[in-house]
Amino acid sequence: MRDDLQDLVDEVSRVLSAPATLEDAEFTLLAFCAHDESRTGAMDAVRTRSILTRGSPEPTRRWFEEFGIASADGPLRTPADPEAGILTRLMIPVRHGDRTRGYLWLLDGGRIDPEDDGDEALRAAVELAGEAGRLLAERAAADDDLGRPLATALTGTAATRAQGSRVLGAALGTGSTQVLVALTPGRSGLPDRWRLPAAGAIAAVLDDDGAEVVAVLVPLVRPTDLRPAGALAAASLATLPGGSTAGVSQVRHGVDDLAAQWSEARAAARVASAVARFSPVAHWAELGAWRTIAGLGTPDPVVLPLLGDPVLAETAEVFLDCAGSASRAATALSIHRQTLYYRLARIAALTQLDLADGEARLLLHTALKAARLRAGG
Repeated sequence: MRDDLQDLVDEVSRVLSAPATLEDAEFTLLAFCAHDESRTGAMDAVRTRSILTRGSPEPTRRWFEEFGIASADGPLRTPADPEAGILTRLMIPVRHGDRTRGYLWLLDGGRIDPEDDGDEALRAAVELAGEAGRLLAERAAADDDLGRPLATALTGTAATRAQGSRVLGAALGTGSTQVLVALTPGRSGLPDRWRLPAAGAIAAVLDDDGAEVVAVLVPLVRPTDLRPAGALAAASLATLPGGSTAGVSQVRHGVDDLAAQWSEARAAARVASAVARFSPVAHWAELGAWRTIAGLGTPDPVVLPLLGDPVLAETAEVFLDCAGSASRAATALSIHRQTLYYRLARIAALTQLDLADGEARLLLHTALKAARLRAGG
C-alpha cells in the first residue's frame, strides 16, 4: 500500500513538474518525492520540518486550514508567508466518499492556476489524487477491522491469540515484516477522541492494570529500516500528554510471535519512562542490560530496606554505576569522599551485603535498577 502511494506522489510530481508530498487529513506525512535542493523553491521551512518529523505542528495545521483546505473539493492555492518561511503551494485535496482523506502539496512557485480547467496536467494530477483517496479509504477500513484481531492476538487466550494472528497474517501476508510499538500515555491518559497519527499501521487500545496503553503494529518495507516505526512513535507522542513514552520491539518476520514482540515493546516503553537517555522512545535492541532488568519480577528483599531512604538508594546506584570508584561516585554525587564512605557503610549495614564482593554488587545493582524501573523513574 505504501509503495502504491509513493508511486502516486512520484507521478504527480512528474506530471506537474513540482516537488510533491502527500499528507493524511491529520497532516501526517505519508509519502514524498525526491527534492532537488539546488532548485529555488524546492523546499521551505514547513516542508523540511514535515519530512524530518513526518508531520506538522498544530499552529501550521491551523494556518493552512484557514484557507479552506479541509472542505475544498478541487485544487486551490495557499499564499506564501515570507516571515514564517512558507512558500506558496498548490493543494490538491485527496478525497473519497465525500470525505477529505488527505492533501497533495506541490511547491510549484505559483505557476499553476488551480482554476484552469484546460490544464491537462492538472486534471491528471486530480485523477491521481482521487486514486490516492480510494487507497486511503480502503486502508482506513482495513486498519479499523484489524484492530480487534491485534488486541486478541496480544491479550487473548492461547486459542484466541492464534486466531487473531491468523487474521493478521492473512491481511498482511505470511512473509510480512513488522515491529510492535507500545505507546504509554502520561498520567492524564489518552485524550478524548484520540486518533493514531499514522498511516498503514494497525492499532488497538489495551488495558494495562487499569491504565490505557496503545499497541501499534507497523509493517516494514525493509527489515533493517526502522524509521517508519520511529516516525510513528514521535508523531504519536506529539499528540499525547507530557510524560508519555514509546517502546519499539525487535523486528519479526510473520505474526506468530506477537506476544513476545508486545512484551519487548512494553518493556522498552517502561525503560523510556525511567531512564532519561532512552526517553521518550526506546528500542528494545538498544537497551543492553535493561532488557534483563525489565524481566525481573517483584523487588528483591535485599533492596527493600534501602528503598525507604532515597538518599542512600541513589548513593548505592551511583556508586555501582561508577564501577565502585569512590572518587568518581563522590564527584557524580557532589559530596565529599568521606561522606560517601559513611553512606556506603550504612548501605552495607541495611542490606547485609559486602560491597567489596562482586556477586553482592551485581545483586544490589540489578535490584536497584529494577526498583527504579517499576517506579517509572
